[in-house]
Amino acid sequence: MRVIDGAHRVRAALQRGETTISGRYYDGTEEQAFVLSVWLNITHGLPLSLADRKRAAERIATSHPQWSGRRIAAVTGISAGTVADIRRRLGDAPALGGSRIGEDGKVRPLDSSAGRRLAGRLMTENPNLSLRQVAKAAAISPETARDVRNRLLSGAELVPTRRVRGAGVPANGGGSHGRPLNLVPSAGLSQRPVFDRAAVVSRLTGDPSLRYTETGRNLLRLLTLHARWTHEWDTIVENVPPHCTDAVADLARAFADMWADCATRLGPVKRIAG
Repeated sequence: MRVIDGAHRVRAALQRGETTISGRYYDGTEEQAFVLSVWLNITHGLPLSLADRKRAAERIATSHPQWSGRRIAAVTGISAGTVADIRRRLGDAPALGGSRIGEDGKVRPLDSSAGRRLAGRLMTENPNLSLRQVAKAAAISPETARDVRNRLLSGAELVPTRRVRGAGVPANGGGSHGRPLNLVPSAGLSQRPVFDRAAVVSRLTGDPSLRYTETGRNLLRLLTLHARWTHEWDTIVENVPPHCTDAVADLARAFADMWADCATRLGPVKRIAG
């Protein structure tokens, strides 16, 4: 019979001399109730401070080691990177079975290297498969499948080298495979970086077939917006207000799916020589 959410409303009702107030009952463990109270408090009313949200993330990471960083981030209104930092500081309690439960409720392995390699083989053997088909077959997320496809196109290793957060060099001491994706040269096509977005968008902007049609100009506006704000992406994501994170995350996934469908319809994934 403890108030999980709405303590101020209850207090206000008592001060008004009321004896009843409308509410909903929740039946669960103390830790489950704590998770619910945190999630409710970042979605309405006076937002929790960043310090409060970090302390809540510490408690949830300890009580729910099987939850992914993104799931804890969604509940507490902080970034997944901050959750990862908190877990490292706490010693990163091991997840049961070597996997964690994602924000969507699906169980995924902590080590996705096998899934990445399988996804790469599937994409090479059948370029017409969609990202969702590959992700389902390889038991990885669509976002991971998209990263695998980008690495295939750039000739980079399918399994990324782990980096120490904030470090300027890979944990293994460097090497060609540790370079950022946009510095990997195209295999036998050009020496210009494959993912130099600004340069590619600039070239497309000069194409008359796009510049002088309404649909072409709309496409260029979208591409220019993405290219212009790439260098500020981390800052933008880190500063989304806690009460807006769910809506922004849902929109981001929806738009990502639209772009993925666009890429699939424009042409199959190219095979990588070698």
